Amino acid sequence: MALILAVIANGPVSAQNTASIERSTKSPSKRIAQSAGHVYLLRGLLNVFSLGMDDLAAKIQARGISASVHNHSEWQTLADDIIAKYKAGNRAPIILVGHSLGADAVMFMGEYLGKNRVPVALIVPFDGTGSFAASSNVARVMNLTQRDYAHMRRGAGFRGELSNIDMSGQPGIDHVNIDKSARLHTMVLNKIQAVLRRGGSRTAAPKAQPAPEAAAPAAPQSPPAATASTSGASTAPTDASSTR
Repeated sequence: MALILAVIANGPVSAQNTASIERSTKSPSKRIAQSAGHVYLLRGLLNVFSLGMDDLAAKIQARGISASVHNHSEWQTLADDIIAKYKAGNRAPIILVGHSLGADAVMFMGEYLGKNRVPVALIVPFDGTGSFAASSNVARVMNLTQRDYAHMRRGAGFRGELSNIDMSGQPGIDHVNIDKSARLHTMVLNKIQAVLRRGGSRTAAPKAQPAPEAAAPAAPQSPPAATASTSGASTAPTDASSTR
């Protein structure tokens, strides 16, 4: 309660401050064309506990990349807007970043966009409140967490890149400040730029398999002796994860 009162005493983020975050800063030497993609950043509880998202958005914009900050409760409205733009022909890469409840929300967004056939280039959850499955339309998930129960996992049809980066052993990192870590901001910025340089495409897109050739009719044969049939079990790919 003391933490909540202390944060509220400092005042919520004003509309003016939010608007300033959503405007790009001009740094020509480091700019990437804004048509290259858009980064949506979602805050967590009460819209005041995840101000690291605002700081990260400013850093993203300083590199010439379009970014905006939102409350986690807006995720479906944002997703519907993304879907409308995609259907209208906007194919720019979509990147989703969130902290706490915002981290949960970006995973929900990824799944929702997948149901509407919209690809997502990258999702970066900062310390979500649970474990969620990456949907098949998502190319990459880089999960930053200090909770052993908040690792992301591969969902049905997911063929992308998945990493769970465990921050639990890092001094000074906890749920409240993980989104404000300068080191993690640098890691995320570098990842975003690397993804956009590739145009948001998957690192290893599945290749289409050629149709099998029609076999010539086989000569009649005597039925083989009955044998016990076994079905092979396939091993799911192991998630890439960094350990402390």
